[in-house]
Amino acid sequence: MELALSAEDAAFRDEVRAFIVDNYPAEMRVPNPETDLTKEQSLLWHRILHKKGWIAPLWPKEYGGPGWTVTQRFIFEQETSRAGTLPPLAFSVTMVGPVIYTFGNKAQKKKFLPRILSGEDWWCQGYSEPGSGSDLATVRTKAVREGDHYVVNGHKTWTTLAQHADWIFCLVRTDPNAKPQSGISFLLIDMKSPGVTVRPIITIDGSHEVNDVFLEDVRVPVENLVGEENKGWTYAKFLLGNERTSMAGIGRSTRYLRKLKQIVRAEIPADDPAYLEFLRDIARVELDVLALEATELRVVAQMARGIDPGPAASLFKIRGTEIFQDITELTHRAIGNYGLAIREHPISSNRFMPGPDYGHTTSEKYLNARKLSIYGGSNEIQRNIIAKAVLGL
Repeated sequence: MELALSAEDAAFRDEVRAFIVDNYPAEMRVPNPETDLTKEQSLLWHRILHKKGWIAPLWPKEYGGPGWTVTQRFIFEQETSRAGTLPPLAFSVTMVGPVIYTFGNKAQKKKFLPRILSGEDWWCQGYSEPGSGSDLATVRTKAVREGDHYVVNGHKTWTTLAQHADWIFCLVRTDPNAKPQSGISFLLIDMKSPGVTVRPIITIDGSHEVNDVFLEDVRVPVENLVGEENKGWTYAKFLLGNERTSMAGIGRSTRYLRKLKQIVRAEIPADDPAYLEFLRDIARVELDVLALEATELRVVAQMARGIDPGPAASLFKIRGTEIFQDITELTHRAIGNYGLAIREHPISSNRFMPGPDYGHTTSEKYLNARKLSIYGGSNEIQRNIIAKAVLGL
């Protein structure tokens, strides 16, 4: 397998690197951009990429994508991840956008796609419910047709950044008598609609990232139904495939490994037996990262030749999330007693944090990373997918 980039792709990589250095906003370089930034600050890089024409690497050119090759898309994802930039609004650009341009009608494409690209509309995901997480086919939120509207009642949970969202895309049950996967529809709901209530869930790291969303007699125009009624399971699987493919996180893991090495050198004396133990653990994780990167490059090469990646999305999700959890755990161990402190939220809180700056968010990252093997379809579910699709079990 040839892993070297062509001259054209190498030039593109250099262009991406230079653009990030010259244009990424300084005010976005905070310890935890997912939770430390305001809504307006979070949109700064999104708008810069939109102006450049780089906001939607996966999208076809006819809908506003840059027209990149599979390899260029891979390079862009790698370089932005390695640089630690905040990704474009994932639920908008990576998830609901492709569903709308693939399965939506002309009116939906005209209404929603430009506003997704520009960042005018911030989307959140209404999939999980109490009792319906990895097994999404059991969703109980109901949508009953009344004339030109659906009346929606239900409860969505773990809804990321719903406090900022203008719209939510929801899985709703439109046929309670059908088989579980056959009675679900994909509905677009305005968060300003009467009957929509957002309540914060404060997670173990002290941040407000996820929410409960309650839907009480919410009237949704039938025109906001994507595709066909009761075909939502097909669209949901399509969306989750896009989400899981992006979870390998090679750039992010490489960046955090570099930081981990700096911490180990600073915190643990070279003659301490623990130092060699950390070096062995770091080497093991580095090998895991290299193996996953080689696998990702192989899949990218296949996709460039038009070959479907198959269950690779599930593989990336499993190994990418487990590797990052390993890195955050090692970092938390290396920081020692400084890892006992958790920074107050918001970032502007005027409280003294003991220890070096690099330790101020270590505990938060460790605690927050516990979720990675759960969301987007738990790793146990992904192993079942691989068992069926690859091993035929």
